[in-house]
Amino acid sequence: MAVPQQLKAVQHHLRTAQEHEKRDPVVAYYCRLYAMQTGMKLDSKTPECRKFLMKLMDQLETMKKELGDNESISQEIVGNAHIENYALKMFLYADNEDRSGRFHKNMIKSFYTASLLLDVLTVFGELSEENVQHRKYAKWKATYIHNCLKSGETPQPGPIGMEGEAYDDEFGAEGGVPYPGLQPQASFRTAPADHDPAVMPPPTSNNPQIPPGSHAPANTPAELPRPTGEGVKPVPVPRTSPAGDPSLTNTNHEGDVRLTPEDFTRAQKYCKYAGSALQYEDVGTAVQNLQKALKLLTTGKE
Repeated sequence: MAVPQQLKAVQHHLRTAQEHEKRDPVVAYYCRLYAMQTGMKLDSKTPECRKFLMKLMDQLETMKKELGDNESISQEIVGNAHIENYALKMFLYADNEDRSGRFHKNMIKSFYTASLLLDVLTVFGELSEENVQHRKYAKWKATYIHNCLKSGETPQPGPIGMEGEAYDDEFGAEGGVPYPGLQPQASFRTAPADHDPAVMPPPTSNNPQIPPGSHAPANTPAELPRPTGEGVKPVPVPRTSPAGDPSLTNTNHEGDVRLTPEDFTRAQKYCKYAGSALQYEDVGTAVQNLQKALKLLTTGKE
């Protein structure tokens, strides 16, 4: 069923859902949920939109029954972690390709799909500031590199200043939407200081590099060359703390810490994030989230 003109703003989210139908049904489910919720706000009164949204609701209900045993569907906090990890891994794949000077359609699509999935995260609540910045950066990079390749220019790799850009229909609303500027130094300022991408060491067993293609769009070939050499500087997943936090060694006795219900909820969230990261064999992210949970439970502070 064609997307009504009034709901064109969610057509790319629905396309992403279709591409992940078999590859990752959880991603497909939440993309459709985002499209349905957003569509209801855009236009739920005109007959064609109402008919489209009702069909989408039925599809979501069917998927929910089929995926009922999946914790990412039955437990919102697990679903949140699943979508966030998937989005940021796609972002890292595209960013590694970009920083290595490998510009191609699949890396452009990875950037743009990551931004769409960060949109989808809003079904769980307001985006964190770092995810807002990553969404802006990914959308802008997709458009910038796309336009460069289209005009025969060589894109500049890595974070650069975002000047006014207009999206064509491939990377935004039809007719083009002005995109706000973002200073170059702000693009990755959300990462901890000691995780500066420019000084990060090569990946180790505790900080695995994402295999090219493994988190790229559904039509991305897995045989893309693996980044090698000292020039490749991976970017850390945001919202992580430095490995080996020294404060973890100065733990208090259980009786000395007064934990609130909110503290337990946050600790549970970090443990869920760690579990989700392990599904992707991302040991580094899992360890860092477990360290956050341990620090919170033993000190009462994040």
